[in-house]
Amino acid sequence: QVQLVESGGGLVEAGGSLRLSCATSGRTFTMGWFRQAPGKEREFVAAISWSGGSTYYADSVKGRFTISRENAKNTVYLQMNNLKPEDTAVYYCEAMRGTHNSLRYSSSEVYDYWSQGTQVTVSS
Repeated sequence: QVQLVESGGGLVEAGGSLRLSCATSGRTFTMGWFRQAPGKEREFVAAISWSGGSTYYADSVKGRFTISRENAKNTVYLQMNNLKPEDTAVYYCEAMRGTHNSLRYSSSEVYDYWSQGTQVTVSS
């Protein structure tokens, strides 16, 4: 069983930055970041391929967020710049155990493992 431990959340003013980290207990393939705001469904934020060569972003965060990974450390990151109040949510990292669902990176239900989540709050 793969364990995902997430850190880096917190409170920040609009326009500020945060960096989320997700450490895994073993090697994974496609990794994704999702978030869920109160009263809303979990939504896709960003994803990265096993090699780091392909990245994908939701339109709402493109140009502000950057996803990256260090496979030697089994860690994936989400750098969040120019944060907005609408970014406030619980953020989760999720991992696939294979490549068969890699083209469905924006669908949370196809991921095999997930973190406990970390709160990101952006004040106005």
